[in-house]
Amino acid sequence: MPYSIQLFTLRKAMEDDLSGSIRKVAEIGFTQVEPYDFVDTAKELGAALAEHGLSAPSGHAPLMSQDQDKIFAAARELGITTVIDPFLPAEHWQKAEDIQVTAEKLNTAARKGAAYGIRVGYHNHEWELESVIEGQPALEYFAGLLDPEVVLEVDVYWAAVGGQDPEALLRRLGERVKLIHIKDGPITADIKAQQPAGQGRIAVLDVIAAAKSLEVGVVEFDDYAGDIFEGISQSLRYLENAAVNAGEPA
Repeated sequence: MPYSIQLFTLRKAMEDDLSGSIRKVAEIGFTQVEPYDFVDTAKELGAALAEHGLSAPSGHAPLMSQDQDKIFAAARELGITTVIDPFLPAEHWQKAEDIQVTAEKLNTAARKGAAYGIRVGYHNHEWELESVIEGQPALEYFAGLLDPEVVLEVDVYWAAVGGQDPEALLRRLGERVKLIHIKDGPITADIKAQQPAGQGRIAVLDVIAAAKSLEVGVVEFDDYAGDIFEGISQSLRYLENAAVNAGEPA
């Protein structure tokens, strides 16, 4: 399974030097990235990815609040084939009727995306797991309302912060989960405390194994107290070494 890096992780570095940051990502050993809010930077980002031999199979963009045609056009320009809505605030996840509205919005976006050859998905934070709707976490209730073509990118860290066992959650969601965000740390809302994969309380390798239909594992830090490039390098080395020790190609 290939590993990607969510570029939100590098937002501060990219503001100062987008091309140089992408070069460092390639030097560390990543072959894929997951851009965020990429409409306005598509040309510059696309040039940097091409220069350094990186691809972007997935990307984050606010499908439910911005111009979808612009998003899908920019995604196609970057070679992104899955666009994931990354964020809908907690107040949208407290009532069944609100979640039904959100699901229909994403289903509608998916039908538009299909015309561009692009798949649509959603990425969670903790509140979609903290909220309980009809006896199940709101994210699972939401998944049951989605068209079959719509996928989930489960952020396993925020799922744990939200009180869920990430492995059990991934098994319940099954084939709906095509991507996960891989991060580690003390399982608290203190994003500065996040750690490279394998150094915190998340059973990263067990979580990956629980996602049976996984296509891409996306390394991410919401924030990091140390050098961010060193942090993502440590995460990738951990994942690659685990693959080698398991007798799989890294």
